[in-house]
Amino acid sequence: MPLEGWVPGEAVLRTTVCATVLAATGLISCGGGPDRPRASVNVSVPGTASAGTRAEPAPAPRPLGWRPCTSLPRPRPPNSSGFRCATLRVPLDYAKPSGETVGLALLRVPATDPRHRIGSLLFNFGGPGGDGVDTLALAAGQYRHLNTRYDLVGFDPRGVGRSAPVTCVGPGRMDALAARDSSPDDATEEKAYIDGALAYNRECAAHAGRLLPHVGTLNAARDMDAIRAAVGDRHLHYFGISYGTWLGGSYAHQLPGNVGRAVLDGAVDTRISTVDLGLQQAAAFQRALGVFGAACAALGRRACPLGTGGPAVAATVGRLLAGLDRDPLPARGGRRLTESLGTAGVTAALYSRESWPMLAQGLVDAVTRRDGGLLLRLADLQNGRREDGTYSNLSAANTAITCADGTARHTPADVRRLLPRFRAASPVFGPALAWSLLQCTGWPVAGDDAARETAAPSAAPILVVGNTGDPATPYAWAPALTRELGGKAALLTLRGEGHGAYDTGDPCVQRAVDAYLLEGTVPAPGTTCG
Repeated sequence: MPLEGWVPGEAVLRTTVCATVLAATGLISCGGGPDRPRASVNVSVPGTASAGTRAEPAPAPRPLGWRPCTSLPRPRPPNSSGFRCATLRVPLDYAKPSGETVGLALLRVPATDPRHRIGSLLFNFGGPGGDGVDTLALAAGQYRHLNTRYDLVGFDPRGVGRSAPVTCVGPGRMDALAARDSSPDDATEEKAYIDGALAYNRECAAHAGRLLPHVGTLNAARDMDAIRAAVGDRHLHYFGISYGTWLGGSYAHQLPGNVGRAVLDGAVDTRISTVDLGLQQAAAFQRALGVFGAACAALGRRACPLGTGGPAVAATVGRLLAGLDRDPLPARGGRRLTESLGTAGVTAALYSRESWPMLAQGLVDAVTRRDGGLLLRLADLQNGRREDGTYSNLSAANTAITCADGTARHTPADVRRLLPRFRAASPVFGPALAWSLLQCTGWPVAGDDAARETAAPSAAPILVVGNTGDPATPYAWAPALTRELGGKAALLTLRGEGHGAYDTGDPCVQRAVDAYLLEGTVPAPGTTCG
């Protein structure tokens, strides 16, 4: 039975979860699919293959061969008959531009007012590891005002989805990894977690070793400039969400003269350490859980039998998840809801207020009926698990790109030392975030801290957007990224709840962002919505 006062549903979850949370446990995004029709294009892109390595000129690009899309998500999105797909071929190694290439899958939604067309607006919805083709296909309607004067363009970054995907393990192994204990309580559980993390990284090296040195934000930014050249735009107009803000900042740092109108929504502070990133995110999710709990409790005990206030509901959730460590709940298809899967499900639903009814129903089902089915559904969306039991390559791509983008390699001793700080930041989410610091331990490719550089003082004005109630990219990261970009970068603030700002539907934010992208009007300093 649905909760009285809230109507649960998951229509919003595909796009809100696809807007990706930047977490050490793996950023949230969406699944892939079959290859698109291919239209090979070789491109010339400024930049270097890695810090200190000079890239040679590549052949000039040829026009993209846009074709009708043959494998959009089912059911097909409304008005998708006009969508067009192509594949852009770029150098695997920008230091060897005439060598092996990889294909980047692209989706274009043509401008509806072509007489007043500005150009193409390239999207990255987050990750790292999130696809852009399927996500734009499903979310294009949210940007219909921008679509009047822009071709909306989504792409799967290299290593992701249909673009030379990094693969590590099969579906059965992924089921086991997603269900494993991610917050070990004793030496035996710690050893199992550590051994599992190291084994996963060895499997990635065995299955995708050729690709691993060439994925990462530095190369993805160069790929975006290849897309800009291939669609015929002089400047890159860009909308980046969550990790997409990191990618946009890297592009602006490497190619400031090519920046057009760029929105960075749900900003990431790339200059803080992985430890501080995890601690701040743990605290933000704990706060979001309390805000959700207060909203649920306000409906009354009959509608929300989880507690009489925000802290009480949060404590109930904590006890539920801890109990799953000892006694997983039965769920659909003979599967069971473990502590890690339950935590993933709760995390997924905290991205958007529109997902709170589904979270409340899932928690009530688990607490009162011992039914873990709805929380498991949320966890599957978080982990990229499809209805047929297969997975997107979210986890593999996330690890590969994350480990390419920095040199931090933590040890189990580091985690044990930091655990009290993580528990203090969040009793519910902190321990798992602490242990996830081992994500890149034993990774076969050295990272590059140059990927963390976003300073672009000579670039055209860039609009950074932050939400004060964002659990995934805490608000403090938005002014920090604005300062780091420098120059004419501007900050727009939403006092709201959920991950990101534009897609919350707040009319003030949407008016300000649309005015910037469509007319070039930068919001006044200190502009706040909500």
